[in-house]
Amino acid sequence: MASSVLIGILITFLVIILILYLVQRLPVEARVRQIIQIVVIILGIISLLKYLAVF
Repeated sequence: MASSVLIGILITFLVIILILYLVQRLPVEARVRQIIQIVVIILGIISLLKYLAVF
């Protein structure tokens, strides 16, 4: 049980990092890029909290 939770958290974390990297490579304004990054980070934190059974 604990190992599956850890694997899920690790995969979620890696996906968040990958999405943030890809957002950096987008040819958009810096302000739009920053908003996208904030949204991705918030969604990532919510997803990680679901794995930890907070929600």
